[in-house]
Amino acid sequence: MTRDDLKTLYNGYIACLNEQDWNRLHRFVAGDVTYNGDGIGLDGYRAMLVGDFKAIPDLRFTIAQLACDPPLVAARLDFECTPVGQLFGLPVNGRRVRFAENVFYQIMDGRISRVWSVIDKTAVADQIASPL
Repeated sequence: MTRDDLKTLYNGYIACLNEQDWNRLHRFVAGDVTYNGDGIGLDGYRAMLVGDFKAIPDLRFTIAQLACDPPLVAARLDFECTPVGQLFGLPVNGRRVRFAENVFYQIMDGRISRVWSVIDKTAVADQIASPL
């Protein structure tokens, strides 16, 4: 895949997530996908995302930065959302928070096969520690 192909694929993937179109997820994510080294497969990946949207009803994935170097995609995703309870083990409880995720993807056969993700949990902790 070319850089432009990867960019198109990734933008389609992010749209799929934001639309919560789980029936289309298999078009972007391989059946044997790994997440941070764990072989969770497509069903586990979908369950993780469904759980994220349950915990964060207003979740929206926003691409802040995107770099494509076949077969890799790197992105910085920005989030501004209102989790209903805990987020990353932190008692957010309906408070609006902002944080970022830095994530790398390996693309094989036109689908995401490996995901490495680091979320800025410290940003969330700092926000809930400060007074409203």
